[in-house]
Amino acid sequence: MNKKNKAKRVFEKLVEKYPGAKCSLEFENPLQLLIATQLSAQCTDKQVNKVTPGLFEKLQTASDFANVDLGEFGNLIHSTGFYKNKAKNIQAACKIISGKYNGNVPSRMEELLELPGVGRKTANVVLSEGFGVPGIVVDTHVGRIAKRLGLTNEDDPVKVEFELMKLLPDFEWKKFCHVLIEHGREICMSRNPKCKECVVSDMCDLYRSNNLV
Repeated sequence: MNKKNKAKRVFEKLVEKYPGAKCSLEFENPLQLLIATQLSAQCTDKQVNKVTPGLFEKLQTASDFANVDLGEFGNLIHSTGFYKNKAKNIQAACKIISGKYNGNVPSRMEELLELPGVGRKTANVVLSEGFGVPGIVVDTHVGRIAKRLGLTNEDDPVKVEFELMKLLPDFEWKKFCHVLIEHGREICMSRNPKCKECVVSDMCDLYRSNNLV
């Protein structure tokens, strides 16, 4: 089975298993999404969702984030981990958004990548979820499962992203990532994956090799 056919079958199986899979971060606009995604680095979406309601009630615009005291900001996001770097990057990004883009989060990849603390993963989340622009979000789940399934041999997230883009039509990219992430959380964990419960184990290179990690 070639990679395109495998990706299609994997997608169909996982959509059937996780029909409601979607972005688990809670947000109301692209700015909130950008900030929530930055906070989610090295943190669970569940924990971020505990922090953001109070955060977004207190700070609502890019200008608010650009001008808030860093110490106060750090206290508000402390429980998401690495809060000093996150506060610094988010504030720097919001200063650019406020000054260069009139307070509106830019909707182009190259513009998002110019913002401090924003890589391709974060940019793709913002584009796909906030603006409806197709993109492949390669988080740890997507990268891990794609390699286990044999859809890529790459470890670099950017290379994985571009390989996966070739396997499915762009209107399926977002949902494909959602179901892979859900599968990674429930079944195909980094350690001790539940292969006997996996609906795509018959297509998994790792399962066939029995080289479980």
